[in-house]
Amino acid sequence: MIVTPRFVFLHLHKSGGTFVNTGLVRFVAGARHVGYHLPRSMLPESCASLPVLGLVRNPWSYYVSWFSFQRSRPRPNALFQTLSDGGTLDFKATVRNMLNLDREHSLLDRVLAALPGAYTNQGLNLPGFALAPIRDSELGFYSFLYRYLYGPDTETAKLARMEHLRSEMPQLLESIGEPVSPGLRDYIDTAPALNTSEHAPHRQFYDDELAQLVAQRDSLVIERHGYVF
Repeated sequence: MIVTPRFVFLHLHKSGGTFVNTGLVRFVAGARHVGYHLPRSMLPESCASLPVLGLVRNPWSYYVSWFSFQRSRPRPNALFQTLSDGGTLDFKATVRNMLNLDREHSLLDRVLAALPGAYTNQGLNLPGFALAPIRDSELGFYSFLYRYLYGPDTETAKLARMEHLRSEMPQLLESIGEPVSPGLRDYIDTAPALNTSEHAPHRQFYDDELAQLVAQRDSLVIERHGYVF
């Protein structure tokens, strides 16, 4: 998370946060890192009343980005290793496991055991105890992360869509009275994306059944932000 004198920015996993973090620290006076991928519930008490800003992403695209990024790494994280059965499962089987994690209790137990027991300030930075409330939540993984990060009352956070980051992020800052300096505006307009993964358009990864499963399990994000497949 990024804390500034006038707002905080929360970093939702694989949703453009690295790009925004870099710009805010570079161009907003007083901006500083306070942990990595930490949720709203862990904001310093002195910042609890500040406006909360963040990003969100098309869930169908999120799962493709997550899978592609992890599969390309020499050492994929524990979540990927468990959901993909050590890398032997393909995209569809792995993401199906991810989407149904709340109801597949034996699989969830293995994931929780594989995750770290405390915050590490690197990678996904999701300890087992932080993911445990997904059990029987009726949420897909991305929707769980979304609610976990921004809090149960997610509508009080002001969010830009990653797909329109370059136009929506300046508007978001201005809506809370934060001036957008020429340097920050130029950065948002022209700087290359950061921490990306190479993959084909997300629609090519899905069959109808899996696409519909995302629509059902991540309806919280999809309906709130107007996403379509």
